Amino acid sequence: MSWIRTHLKIVLPVTLVVIAGAAYVAFGFFGVHTLFIDDEVDEAGPVFDSGVVAADVIPDDPAENEASATVPSASAPPVTVSPASTPPADTAPPTPQVVTLAEGSFIPLGRYSGAGTALVLNDGSEQRFLRFEDFSTDNGPDLDVYLVNSDAMADQGTFDDDFVDLGELKGNIGDQNYEIPPDVDLSVYDTVVVWCVRFSTGFTAADLIAA
Repeated sequence: MSWIRTHLKIVLPVTLVVIAGAAYVAFGFFGVHTLFIDDEVDEAGPVFDSGVVAADVIPDDPAENEASATVPSASAPPVTVSPASTPPADTAPPTPQVVTLAEGSFIPLGRYSGAGTALVLNDGSEQRFLRFEDFSTDNGPDLDVYLVNSDAMADQGTFDDDFVDLGELKGNIGDQNYEIPPDVDLSVYDTVVVWCVRFSTGFTAADLIAA
């Protein structure tokens, strides 16, 4: 202790440098703080270039349509419509319909958690979105969303051999959307993986099965 007191001007700066270095490694590189903080998101359905919103497209209910149809009264006289009064045919293009091309359920990988549904949505054009619904996984540093040429249960070493990076994970909890480039072949890159780039490990994955 006497030596420390004597050399305090040296010991104190060195100690501060060591503490700062340890903090950088723990928080800057390993990102240990992310393990205790959830990033929650809640994105609505994706908006396509056609203007249609996935959440806005509700399939018609045949029973409701039938009930709302106008039924002529039995006492009403028949109405004769001359050909000249027939309205012109509707030439407006049909409203785009959002369909699910593929879907799958997230599974945990290794010691990490994973739950929710992955959907590939399309409006009839080349545009496609990958949507996570009721999604959750553990948080961590440097997480990206990959489409990989592998299976969800495959060796994780194959996940970063042949993949398409859709960008950073927006949140480890909640609904979110990622646009898929038009040239991506989903019959090849048919599995979505939340991948930790920094430590080359997967957190959760889902096989995308054609609907």
